Amino acid sequence: MRTAGAFTTSDGTRLRVLDEGPADAPVTVVFVHGWTLTMHAWDRVASGLPKAAGSQPRSLRFDLRGHGGSDPAQPGSASIQRCAEDLAELVRARAPEGPLVLVGHSMGGMTIMALAEAHPELFARRVAGVALVSTSGGDLGKPGFRLPRPVAAVANRGERMIRKRLAASHGTRLSSRSRWLQPGMRWLLFGARPERADVAVTADWVAACHPANMAAYRETLAEHDRLAALAALRSIPTIVLSGLSDRLTPHSHARRIAEALPDAKLLIYADAGHMLPLERADEVTARIAELVTRAIR
Repeated sequence: MRTAGAFTTSDGTRLRVLDEGPADAPVTVVFVHGWTLTMHAWDRVASGLPKAAGSQPRSLRFDLRGHGGSDPAQPGSASIQRCAEDLAELVRARAPEGPLVLVGHSMGGMTIMALAEAHPELFARRVAGVALVSTSGGDLGKPGFRLPRPVAAVANRGERMIRKRLAASHGTRLSSRSRWLQPGMRWLLFGARPERADVAVTADWVAACHPANMAAYRETLAEHDRLAALAALRSIPTIVLSGLSDRLTPHSHARRIAEALPDAKLLIYADAGHMLPLERADEVTARIAELVTRAIR
């Protein structure tokens, strides 16, 4: 079963939702995408999961507010904390019973951390597995981009100038300009030898993000500090995945998460960048399938 529709949050924001798989599946996998992306970043993983897991789990995906087909975030609501509340509300409404496997990429992983911070009881009662992909527990105020420090400082100044322009923008999304973004997306988000189509579609997703929301989310990324919230995951099977060439959330961030979760499985992929759900889709799918199989048992 595949159902596309919408979910309206408690503050009236309409989120685009995709619900796949049998309603009576023994486990529901909830995918959360990253900053400036959409639920479609998980297409390959979600479609490959039934075969990899040997069963048909239910999967639930949605576009974060201000992203993809969802409404723009209202003033003051483009934050990781609000995304975590959206996730909590969606789970209560659409998957109120049964075990959950939570999968988050980049800001999606941070959203899961914020959910653990605000709703640890959900993790104690229902969460049977967590996958944290290309994400961070904090220290994102001045990213190094894997550049020499003086060069990174110049890049951060340029990023702040762009952010101010986006924040002041009253326009709509920049979809018509996605081709301009492709060289930057190739350098920033991908490792060695990415598929040209993957770079192009990622640029399309980024261009579809609401400009002012994009800037506001960047502020909340800089404020993100939730390693302590990982305490709610210590008894839950968890995998932490990172690309060795990730410029946005370097593998050192994944290692810090793993240090906070000594029983977690940490995997770092050579020649891969930030976009593991595209660059290493089969491997990411296989690791999530392990969580699903364990949750069913």
